[in-house]
Amino acid sequence: MGCLGNVIWLICGGFVSGLGWCAAGLLWCITIVGIPVGMQCFKLAVLSFCPFGREVRYGGGAGSFLLNLIWLLVSGIPLAVGSAVMGAVLCVTIIGIPFGLQHFKIAKLALMPFGSEII
Repeated sequence: MGCLGNVIWLICGGFVSGLGWCAAGLLWCITIVGIPVGMQCFKLAVLSFCPFGREVRYGGGAGSFLLNLIWLLVSGIPLAVGSAVMGAVLCVTIIGIPFGLQHFKIAKLALMPFGSEII
């Protein structure tokens, strides 16, 4: 089911979501200071392209909290709103509910990406 879900996911907004994460990663990598943040964006872009069969664990410490605050102000809100809107649109139909839930998972991750672990 995971492979089929990921293929359908790309059609149902996953490709656009993944491109958004890649664009954020490229913008962060322009500066030397933002390279670690950009690399995290690329890791999350992989999750955004293929979310089925993967789980996210949240954690972290003070450093993750500070990075999450900076991330939220600069890039997190547009990515989270985009995923939440796509999730709400997909949850209108019964068939789209699993895909909408994946968008909500990515929206939550867009708000707090640092300190999280993808399994």
